[in-house]
Amino acid sequence: MAMVNRKFMACQTLDIQIRTVERWEKTPEDRRQGPHNCPSNALTTEERAKILEVANSIEYANLPPCQIVPSLADKGEYVGSESSFYRILKAEKLLTHRSKSSPRVNKKPDELVAYGPNQIWSWDITYLKAAIKGIYYYLYLPMDIFSRMIVHWEIHASENAEMASSMIEKACMKNGVMKNQVILHSDNGGPMKGATMLATLQRLGVSRPSVSNDNPFSESLFKTLKYCPSFPERGFASLEDARSWVERFVNWYNNIHLHSGINFVTPASKHCGADEGILKNRHLIYQTAKDKNPNCWSKGTRNWSKVEKVELNPKKMEEKLAA
Repeated sequence: MAMVNRKFMACQTLDIQIRTVERWEKTPEDRRQGPHNCPSNALTTEERAKILEVANSIEYANLPPCQIVPSLADKGEYVGSESSFYRILKAEKLLTHRSKSSPRVNKKPDELVAYGPNQIWSWDITYLKAAIKGIYYYLYLPMDIFSRMIVHWEIHASENAEMASSMIEKACMKNGVMKNQVILHSDNGGPMKGATMLATLQRLGVSRPSVSNDNPFSESLFKTLKYCPSFPERGFASLEDARSWVERFVNWYNNIHLHSGINFVTPASKHCGADEGILKNRHLIYQTAKDKNPNCWSKGTRNWSKVEKVELNPKKMEEKLAA
């Protein structure tokens, strides 16, 4: 049964009948001769040429066959069926962009690497439900992707580019960021690319990647925030209540939370460079335990190496090999 299934799958891949393979097993010669007769309903050379002429005309060059055929019918003309149009255009590789229009080019997001704190920030806005249905508070939150530390946060009752630009300016002043020092990554939401925000970034010397497809670091942080056991499921009683809760969360996240992405040190210790000593001490403890009882260790000790760099929008391995 397994042999039959493998043979059937191979025939599907090669686009041949299984009976053809069975004949080949008996007689290795390929005796296929193809059809002897042309189908009676096959299009003539003139009819194929007419279909190509109509499809490439100025009037129909930007339309698909599903619109060309009914348009011709409204004019009392019949050149060919919709399937004939599709089949002939596919054979001629003319199914898309028959006119001078060029296909849309999706530029890949910039590949960025952070080797230290305050080199690349990621920021986003998330909504926090209020206790009153239909009312939301908006959390503006930038983080450092190298250390994962929350560098600033604000909560407002609305979402707009003016508040966002003011928030980023405060974050830069708070962290002593100089001109042309930090890259600010975000998605393509309105407040992230509004005119006020872009003007503020230009004034502060903060660059923004030209293309941003998503925001994985900020989205991961917001998931941690909203899945926190103390996160109020029924919403916050007031704006002050939301700010008080987020303040406690930020303190826990930065100073207590052992982050898996930076080898289980706190974001604050990573940000100030104290993680190197912490990880060296862990390695020493593990090595001492192994030396004391080597029979319990089949391999080396756990890797407590310092995370030296963090990549944003990294290229896939096949793209790196091709480059």
